[in-house]
Amino acid sequence: MELYQLRYFLAVAETGNFTKAAQRSFISQPSLSQQILNLEEEFGQKLFHRLGRKAVLTEAGKTLLDGARRILTEADHTLAELKNDPLLGPEVHVGAIQTVAPFFIPAVLAYCRANDVRLSLHTHEDFRRSLIEEVYNGKLDWALVSLPLNEPRLHIEKLYSEPLWLAIGAGHPLARAEHIKFADLRNETFILLGEASTLALQIQRFCGEHDFEPRIGHRCGQLATVKAFAAMGLGVSVLPQSARSATDPEGLVFRKFSGIAPSRDIALVRHRGRHLGAGANLFAEIARAVVGPVPVTGSTAPFQPAAPAAT
Repeated sequence: MELYQLRYFLAVAETGNFTKAAQRSFISQPSLSQQILNLEEEFGQKLFHRLGRKAVLTEAGKTLLDGARRILTEADHTLAELKNDPLLGPEVHVGAIQTVAPFFIPAVLAYCRANDVRLSLHTHEDFRRSLIEEVYNGKLDWALVSLPLNEPRLHIEKLYSEPLWLAIGAGHPLARAEHIKFADLRNETFILLGEASTLALQIQRFCGEHDFEPRIGHRCGQLATVKAFAAMGLGVSVLPQSARSATDPEGLVFRKFSGIAPSRDIALVRHRGRHLGAGANLFAEIARAVVGPVPVTGSTAPFQPAAPAAT
């Protein structure tokens, strides 16, 4: 069994088609098909059901799939470490959800500059489900995602907790209220991120816990759009404390909730079976240093980017 054969096998498994797999692998289809046949002969089992133009994994193929991904990932990372440029530092691939990436990743880079740490950091911002898939298929060393998360194959390390604040326009009556409870949002129009956003799902859950269904007026793809709409008075939103920024649109106001305030936990996750290279280990150390000691759920996170005071 050769590594290139596993790459061809993985290409067929992921495309479900020998022709597409050959195109992706820059090899002729007969040559790719022969290598798959060689693998099947070596293992003594069929790896694919040939259903016309469609290739479907057999049980043996499904068993090989995880192992092939793991072997190729380790091989690629070992090669990357050998090729690491000492001027750039060790390489690491990190994913982060949309409500973490714009704030936490710059804090990591600032830490590196301030402490003369060399790290070749490659990032991917996406929804949690997509990031978890990329951790599983070996494309990411780490992912920064929100909890709770029930994924037995993942090593999950809680990194920090932070409160969620009300984000509204300066002209909104709640902007001048002395005390704000989540139940006060019962009759408001909400501005949320897309349906795949874990923050949006969390907000909807909070509403349910207070016996009302949120009236969603706007679904946005970016936090900047949520902030802009809230500043314009088009509705209210609930955002993490770290989302406050000195560059927020004029008229946007952040207010704390009274009593038991909603909060969220952010974790650093990786595949349990993954060997961590120098870059991945270094990133984890820096991430822990940026947030400091892990706080209890609901308390103010030590990770707080520079932001104007809430009004």
